Amino acid sequence: MSTFRTFALAGFLSLALVPSFAFAQADDDDDKAAPEAKGSAAAKTPAVTRASKNVPELILGSKDDEFTVNQKDFELVAGQGYRWKITSAAGLEYKFATDLFRNVWMNQIVINDLEVHMNGAPAWLEFDSPGTINVQFTAVRPGKYTWSVPDLADKGMKGTITIK
Repeated sequence: MSTFRTFALAGFLSLALVPSFAFAQADDDDDKAAPEAKGSAAAKTPAVTRASKNVPELILGSKDDEFTVNQKDFELVAGQGYRWKITSAAGLEYKFATDLFRNVWMNQIVINDLEVHMNGAPAWLEFDSPGTINVQFTAVRPGKYTWSVPDLADKGMKGTITIK
């Protein structure tokens, strides 16, 4: 029984002492410049939330121009969940490739309300006809990644995805 009392006393004292160490850190002199720097960084990078956010839709081609894209560059935040609609709006066959997929936690790919769940990254997404593929993932590794339609990259069908 004495061993139990010793552990109980040690546990109680550790709980009582932990808050005092936390308050001691708040009084350090070197923290005076930190709030300004932290505030500016927080203004640049949006807060991570538990709910998935929508990435602006990427539209490959249009009825007027088969080699156009509506947006080339995307910015994401590490730790955030995302839903990204990638749409083929023209009649060409598009092979959408990106190194982003190997650097995120892939949740699912949805095509016509059919879900594909995987244990790894897809090599590419292929559009044989007009349609939309929804990709759900969590950005986990900061960096700058590229996306392209490899055979049409020289016609402007390429861009970047930056994870901060």
